[in-house]
Amino acid sequence: MFKILNKCPQTRARRGELATAHGLIHTPVFMPVGTQATVKGLTPAQVEETGAQIILANTYHLNIRPTSELIARMGGLHSFMRWDKPILTDSGGFQAFSLSKLRKISEEGIQFSSHLDGKKLFISPESCMQIQKNLGSDICMALDECIPYPCEYGACEKSLERTLRWAGRCFDEYVRLGMPQSGRLLFGIAQGSCYKDLRQRCCRRLSEIDFPGYAIGGVSVGEPEKEMLEQVDYCTEILPEEKPRYVMGVGTPPQILQMIGLGADMFDCVMPTRLARHACAFTLDGEINLKNAKFAEDPLPLDPEIDSYASNFSRAYIRHLVKANEMLACTLISIHNIRFFQILTSQARRHIQDGDFCQWSAEWIKRYRANETQA
Repeated sequence: MFKILNKCPQTRARRGELATAHGLIHTPVFMPVGTQATVKGLTPAQVEETGAQIILANTYHLNIRPTSELIARMGGLHSFMRWDKPILTDSGGFQAFSLSKLRKISEEGIQFSSHLDGKKLFISPESCMQIQKNLGSDICMALDECIPYPCEYGACEKSLERTLRWAGRCFDEYVRLGMPQSGRLLFGIAQGSCYKDLRQRCCRRLSEIDFPGYAIGGVSVGEPEKEMLEQVDYCTEILPEEKPRYVMGVGTPPQILQMIGLGADMFDCVMPTRLARHACAFTLDGEINLKNAKFAEDPLPLDPEIDSYASNFSRAYIRHLVKANEMLACTLISIHNIRFFQILTSQARRHIQDGDFCQWSAEWIKRYRANETQA
């Protein structure tokens, strides 16, 4: 299922292959976010052309609209959105954090009031598995409770124990529904906020359940970058070496490289498309904002070293589209930004294979951060 091909001699970075029902995923991998069964502003063909191997969709949002039952009747998420590569669906646990005013958490699960019309939606560990079975995703996530930062130790421990109980219930339902036999993979999610002992307790207990893979949740929820990286480090020290490790909802390009160095394999983030909607593009010399007047007559592509369909257009043209409020601006910048993250992880795989990941990543981060405030 998951095979480690190469390891970095100086760090925990590794290159691997993860087999899924819809194809092989080469790791480290960055997954574009398709919350509503679409990567915002792009067709599936455009997403595929960026080099994306897998995308992420949202269990909570898709179960509210159009409902997982409808998607199942349409042949599952792959058929519904015309994407034939792997799909990962999250559990809805993060929405317990992001929609905190619209939910109530109990031992049985999470009661939501729909952000659309107030309609009640209850997600239990068992229904979470059924919803994801309906969606037909290749990788499913166990239901967890994502707690805010900062969080008192006692409250964090109580939440963590509930997440562990939910993880066991999810795994039992995953087996009962026959999902392993259909090639579906279930990942448990490690929580514990910034507390090392809680993080590592969670990882040890999850490891006993023997999930096909493991995720690190509850990071990048307001804590400083140093603490975020420490939380990943706490978990990768403990999580099984032979299983894939997924850091949820992060991060910037330098953060991704640092987390690869800590032994993480999979990442997702809305940043590439969200920043594109604000006219921001990633370059090897940091981010640039196309709203700035200095790009009005700039003949260069967004980044001369990043090849994508967007490379056919100048910064001046894309800035014109931005200023004219044309949809194409967001599309072109989104294509470029997702391609940027695909090239970043592809290069990381190559340098892990070549044995010089540590030196390469340090130099890459130094260049990006040295120029990002000037770009």
